[in-house]
Parts: sequence; structure tokens; C-alpha cells
Amino acid sequence: MNRTTRFSAKMVGMPRLEEFVNRKGIPVAMVLVAALLSLAMTATAPAAADRWEAPSKAAARPNPEAKNPAAPANGRRSFLQACINCHGEDGSGEGSRAADLRSASVQSQTDGALFWKITNGNTANGMPSFAGLPETERWDIVMFLRTLKQ
Repeated sequence: MNRTTRFSAKMVGMPRLEEFVNRKGIPVAMVLVAALLSLAMTATAPAAADRWEAPSKAAARPNPEAKNPAAPANGRRSFLQACINCHGEDGSGEGSRAADLRSASVQSQTDGALFWKITNGNTANGMPSFAGLPETERWDIVMFLRTLKQ
């Protein structure tokens, strides 16, 4: 009474790969090239995350809080609530994977680029999105970042 049921590709109507390739006229080499390209694109994805750049339109966006004298102090309060756990009170990121916000590579970026990065995050490298913060608060954080010194 112990029966084993076997399913083969032919029984369920599924062609084997070589039957599909031969029937559809797709050369095996094309299938292999497509598979290798797919693997290569997947392997380079982390490298793209390392080059975290704001789109040019976002980077060119002007900071509406630039002339607000209260913006850096407001930004500091927000920074201490949202950013201190990773970047530290001084923005150094010391002891974590977080960027040193005092560095030339950060400070040389436009306000628009920093705003875009705060808004969108970079989850592949551990930076969460802060799009949930009000827009003015995010711009104020950018103004506070400008006060950080190495």
C-alpha cells in the first residue's frame, strides 16, 4: 500500500531547459550570458551603495533655512534627538560605522545633497531615512551640520 508518486517535467507539461531553448530558438550561449550579467549586476550593487550621491537636481536645491539665524540651534536639537546615537554629539561617528559629519568629504557637499541624504537615507550602509521629520527640521539639521568642526 505504500506508493510513491513521481512527477517528471513531461508529466506536468514543463519542458526541460534544453527543450525550451531548442524549441524557442534561443541559443544556450544567450541564456548563459544573461545569467552571468544578472550575477554581475548583483555583485556590483554594494559598490553602488558606497558611492552615495544625491541626484544633481536634489543637490542643486537651495536651503530655505539658510538665512534663518535660529536654524542651527533648532537643527542641533533635532540632531541630538535623531542622529546622536550613530554620529555622536560632535558628529564624528567615532565608534560606529556612521560617517564623520565634520569631514571635508561631508562638509564639501551642497546643502541640497545633505538634505537629500537625510531625507532618503542609505539603508544598505545603515543610514535610515528621516523623511518622517518635517522638511524644515531636516533643513535645520543641515544648518547645524555646517557648524561642526574637525
